[in-house]
Amino acid sequence: MGFSKEEKSRRIWRVLKTVFFLITMAISFLVFSAPVFLVLADALLPSALLSASLSPSYLSLQSLSSHFDNYDFRSSLIDIPLISIIRSAVIIVVYSFCDGPKLSRGPYLGITMICSISSLVFVSIKASFVFGSRIPKEGTYVTAMETALFISSLALAIAHMIVAYRTSCRERRKLLVYKIDIEAI
Repeated sequence: MGFSKEEKSRRIWRVLKTVFFLITMAISFLVFSAPVFLVLADALLPSALLSASLSPSYLSLQSLSSHFDNYDFRSSLIDIPLISIIRSAVIIVVYSFCDGPKLSRGPYLGITMICSISSLVFVSIKASFVFGSRIPKEGTYVTAMETALFISSLALAIAHMIVAYRTSCRERRKLLVYKIDIEAI
């Protein structure tokens, strides 16, 4: 029971259309859910990088409290994941309260920009202190994980701004498609 050449090509074409549709739907889902996925990545990635840069003996509650007790702006890295978690929490709370027209302008874009720019400034100043105070002659070198921690925090802050801008543009286009007066809202 073989299929004719025409039936095989029709089946292959149908499989290709189905795969294209599934890929398109998955990409659409990721783009639509980008703020939520970015908040999750922002809350988890810096914390994971910090825990990877510390030795396993430093991952207890006592060691975390000792990090807070012995906090020094120039050398401690515990505040980078905290900044990311706070930034993510504020952004997701504002995003969850905003819907439709409020996403097109208003608080989501503004709060995201303020949180991201302030954390960019903080992390940039901290990086200049951390990387500027380490002299290779003293035996303290900047590890790859510490560099990755700073770069990921900066990149995620920039990504928050881009996603917020793209989300507000998408909502504005939606309002224009449905002929809703943006200024009246």
